[in-house]
Amino acid sequence: MADIQLYDATLRDGMGGGGMTLTAAEKVRVVRALDELGVQMIEAGFPASNPKELELFELLERETSLRTAEIVAFGMTRRRGVVAAGDEGLRVLVESFVPVCTIVGKSSVLQAETVVKVSRQENVSMIGESIAHLIAHGKRVLFDAEHFFDGAREDEGYALECLRAAADAGAERVVLCDTNGGSLPLDVREAVGTVRERLPDVPLGIHTHDDTGCGVANTLVAVQAGVSQVQGTINGIGERTGNANLVTIIADLQLKMGYEVLAPERLARLTETAHLVDELLNRTPDPAQPYVGKHAFAHKAGMHAAGVRESSVAFEHVDPALVGNRSDVLISELSGRATIAEKARAAGIAVDEELTRRILERVKELEHSGYQFEAADGSFELLMRREAGEEEYEPLFELESWRVIVEKHADGHATTEATIKIWVPTATGGERYVRTAEGNGPVNALDKALRDAIGEIHPHLKDIELVNFKVRILDETKGTGAVTRVLIDASDGHDVWGSIGVSENLIAASWDALVDSLERGMLSGGRSMPEVTRLDSSR
Repeated sequence: MADIQLYDATLRDGMGGGGMTLTAAEKVRVVRALDELGVQMIEAGFPASNPKELELFELLERETSLRTAEIVAFGMTRRRGVVAAGDEGLRVLVESFVPVCTIVGKSSVLQAETVVKVSRQENVSMIGESIAHLIAHGKRVLFDAEHFFDGAREDEGYALECLRAAADAGAERVVLCDTNGGSLPLDVREAVGTVRERLPDVPLGIHTHDDTGCGVANTLVAVQAGVSQVQGTINGIGERTGNANLVTIIADLQLKMGYEVLAPERLARLTETAHLVDELLNRTPDPAQPYVGKHAFAHKAGMHAAGVRESSVAFEHVDPALVGNRSDVLISELSGRATIAEKARAAGIAVDEELTRRILERVKELEHSGYQFEAADGSFELLMRREAGEEEYEPLFELESWRVIVEKHADGHATTEATIKIWVPTATGGERYVRTAEGNGPVNALDKALRDAIGEIHPHLKDIELVNFKVRILDETKGTGAVTRVLIDASDGHDVWGSIGVSENLIAASWDALVDSLERGMLSGGRSMPEVTRLDSSR
């Protein structure tokens, strides 16, 4: 199959999405990850649009570790009424260290006349002269034909004239942009076919947005119609509903359409790269994202889980390891005994038919009251250990009481103080701890007090961080009196696990989830609880 070039626009177009922001140093981390993945072109932005971009390009100029990727600077055609040699934006691109520049220009009559407010001919001249100027200064140039699909519907001849002007000026590739994201696959296939017929020698690219939910599909049909470069963003971030998801595009091209866009060992980095970008953006990775989501190869219903155990292809369309993901079996009221047994074996817990039955009944009972173990694998492992008995489970402590005081002052400042009283098992017996801590909220104060109480006995706790905290109201009709579900994700820097608490009291639910997260953390990475004397159960 013909080579397909990967062009990533996460750092420029992706940052147009609401709440999307990265520091210059974080953007360099993304560049390195994309290079390790095998992306050939990385659009870093306009070199001098703001101080952060200026810093980024200075950092990238010193970056020497890139093996695959070329850094691309983004800019616009010359301004109306200004010659290319006198345009400030083009001057910045000429002086940039990057070898490749992407220039965006209008390919729609409507956009040229009503937005840029230039004549048809002036718009064509702006395209050709800008590209020729950059090439004369040693740059390779890609032309982003903005609003191409809208422009082709308005006036196909003029849209093609804009593409031809770019090609004649020396652009090494013309990129067809669905800027408004309003096209459907049939529209894209037909339009790309027309361009391929009229400009058979011009290399083409495709840049789509996802406003109709067809960003990936539009990209794939464009490849079938003859484009040889695909543009997109990691996880589909971007303006409005986002750009085409480059992660999904890569997997679809390679695993479904037969294009070898990445070496197999690099394709296996796809999941970690997708999650890295989300983590840097402080976003929770979408568990349902194709190929790389936590639930992309997760099985919940008993029949599905059983089928996967017999043959993975029964309910998995590809081997998840190919993209760096893995199969999982979700625990819920739909789970069968075989699912429970499999989870127990993975945790190193010996189970028999009776224990499996008890665990399953306990899961059903708790889910009926509002628990959900799909996102709380840590709490589920502890549940199995508790049901297995003393040989598998010893609590970190026994609770005597806890108390939280929240005080609001006249100046608007609020303070939170938590006091806990617990009994901690030690090698010589039980020891009572009373600790008080202040925090920026009830859960933070409880967390500090608890770690202060048992941190010396369990030093591993200092490595455990709470990385996500989510609250859900289970019965909205009861308002503030509704049952609340709290989900906490914790990590020790290597593993990530979820814990859960459910109660009519938000702080009580948070406490239960917090304790589970720490107890599960003590088992993380093969660590086990220290040998202690068990507390008197009557205490």
